[in-house]
Amino acid sequence: MNINHSSSGYAPVFNGQLYYEVAGSGKPILLIHAGVADCSMWDDQFTLFSQYFRVIRYDLRGYGKSHTETTPFSNQQDILDLFTHLGVEQACVIGISRGGQIAIDFTLEHPGCVSALVAVAAGVSGYEYQPDNSEKARLEFELFTHLDELWERKAFDELADLEAHVWVDGPSQPVGRAPLQIRKYIRKIVRANYTRQDGRATPQPLTPPAIERLGEISVPTLILVGEHDTYGMLGMADKLEREIPDARKLVFPNTAHMLPLEQSAKFNEIVINFLNEEK
Repeated sequence: MNINHSSSGYAPVFNGQLYYEVAGSGKPILLIHAGVADCSMWDDQFTLFSQYFRVIRYDLRGYGKSHTETTPFSNQQDILDLFTHLGVEQACVIGISRGGQIAIDFTLEHPGCVSALVAVAAGVSGYEYQPDNSEKARLEFELFTHLDELWERKAFDELADLEAHVWVDGPSQPVGRAPLQIRKYIRKIVRANYTRQDGRATPQPLTPPAIERLGEISVPTLILVGEHDTYGMLGMADKLEREIPDARKLVFPNTAHMLPLEQSAKFNEIVINFLNEEK
């Protein structure tokens, strides 16, 4: 077990600065947060994983303590610049949701910088979800349509409530299924992200998108998803399992989108075992 030394700072990136924290020593691990969170969502993992590895977490551009000007930018280049700033040549990359999409795109664009990939409830660039005709799919579609309407009206309080329900309880589940403290945390971060005073950063898409290139991923890959997640997320997890060579997928029962928060002990055990296998 490593002695846990931690530090934090800002890494210069194109027209911005990324806030980061580093703890531990050994094999590097990068944690990329969800689009409804910031790097604080990894508190449990950051503390535990840094006992065994060198763990890096950061706030994406437009989130948390990071800063950006109004600019086009590349999430993949941001990570590369962060690695350069920290002297990291290669890391295991763990990303959830939007962070999972970024992790996959980074693996495709800079394969030599990634030793292993953990895609948690991950988006996939270029994926177009086609809902079926079930009642469950129809209700989910209506929820997301309502989210868009709230965004257009800038009804941020209602929007934060609904986002917390969709991503923490699960869109098909009753309000309040998941622990209150997780819903309160996500609601708080979502509200802060929507109202932050910062530049407008526009991510440039991976070309061609990941959906056409999953077969190129050659690093050990673990795919994690909760059974109560959205149809789109479940569909993407299936696609990742089918098309990434030798990828392994695990579905967490009675869990929605925010696996590392809702099932932290199980999540931590599975990920640490996976990382130890890849040493």
